[in-house]
Amino acid sequence: MNFTQRTRGLVKTLAVVLALGFPVMLAVSTAADARVGGGGSSGSRGSRSFSAPPSTATAPNTARPFDRTMTQPGRPNVGAPATGGFFNRPGMGMLGGLAAGFLGAGLLGMLFGGGMFSGLGGLSSIIGLILQIGLIILVVRLAMNWWQRRNATASAYAGPSATGLAPGAGPLASFRSGSGFGLGSGSAPLEIGPSDYEAFERLLGEIQDAWSNEDVNRLHALATPEMVSYFTQDLQANNARGVVNKVSDVKLLQGDLAEAWREGETDYASVAMRFSLVDKTIDRASGRVVEGSDRPVEATEVWTFVRPRGASWELSAIQQT
Repeated sequence: MNFTQRTRGLVKTLAVVLALGFPVMLAVSTAADARVGGGGSSGSRGSRSFSAPPSTATAPNTARPFDRTMTQPGRPNVGAPATGGFFNRPGMGMLGGLAAGFLGAGLLGMLFGGGMFSGLGGLSSIIGLILQIGLIILVVRLAMNWWQRRNATASAYAGPSATGLAPGAGPLASFRSGSGFGLGSGSAPLEIGPSDYEAFERLLGEIQDAWSNEDVNRLHALATPEMVSYFTQDLQANNARGVVNKVSDVKLLQGDLAEAWREGETDYASVAMRFSLVDKTIDRASGRVVEGSDRPVEATEVWTFVRPRGASWELSAIQQT
C-alpha cells in the first residue's frame, strides 16, 4: 500500500510539473523569436486577410491567422485573433476543446485523488490513472490527425503551386515560380516574374536590416504604414526593456509563391520563404546578449507584398506557419 501511495504521489508530481512547464516552454519559444514581426502574424492581405494562403512546398502548414490587423472582417468573428496555446491552433475546433477538457479533468483528478477509478483504491487506482492518461493521448492524437487531414484537404482544393524553379541562377533559384488564384477568386491572374522574385528577396534582407538599425524612416519606404506601425510598437517595447534586437546574415534558403492576385489597381503576392539569420537581443547599456546567439537559426514565414499600379512592391503582412 505504501508503495502504491508513493507511486501515485510521483505521478501526481510529474503531472503538475508537466502542466506548469508546458506553458513556460511555449513562452520561451515565443521569446526567442525577436526578429522583425516578433514571431507573430501581422498585417493585411486585402480582401483575403481572413483566408489562409494556400500551402506550398516551402510552407506546407497552414499560415496562422493575423494577431494584429487593421482590416475589418466581413462577418462577425471571422477575424478573431488566435488565442495561442497547444489546443487553440487554427482548425482544432471541437476536438481541441475536448482534448483540453479531458486533460484538465485528468490533472485535477490526479491532484485531488479523483478520476475514473478513484473509488476502487490500490492497484485499480493506478490502472485507472493509466487509462486516463491513455485516453488523453488518444483524444489529442485524434484531434491532431483531424487537423492535419483538414489542412491537407484545403491545400489540395486550392491546387498546388508550380514546381519548376524560377529562371536564373543564384538566389533566384531558391524560388519556385507559379501563380495562384486562391479559393473563390474572381480576380484577374497576376503573373510573377524573375524581377518580382528579386524584389521579394531584396525586401527580405532590407527590412530585416532596417529593423536591426531601428531605422523607421527606411521601414516606411519598404513596408505599408500598417506594418510600420506594428514595427514601431515593437521597437518601442524593446526600448522600454532597454534592449535592441540585432539581425544579421539573412539568407534565403527556399521560397515559392502561394498566390498572386489583383484587386482594382493594386497587386498582391503572398510568398512562402524559408530563411536563415543570426537573431540576437542585446542589452543597450552593457552590450550583453540577453536572447539568441551568434549561431544562425531558420524561420519559415509567409510574407505578403502589395504593389499599387506603377509603384514598387512593399511588405503588407507577415504570417507564421
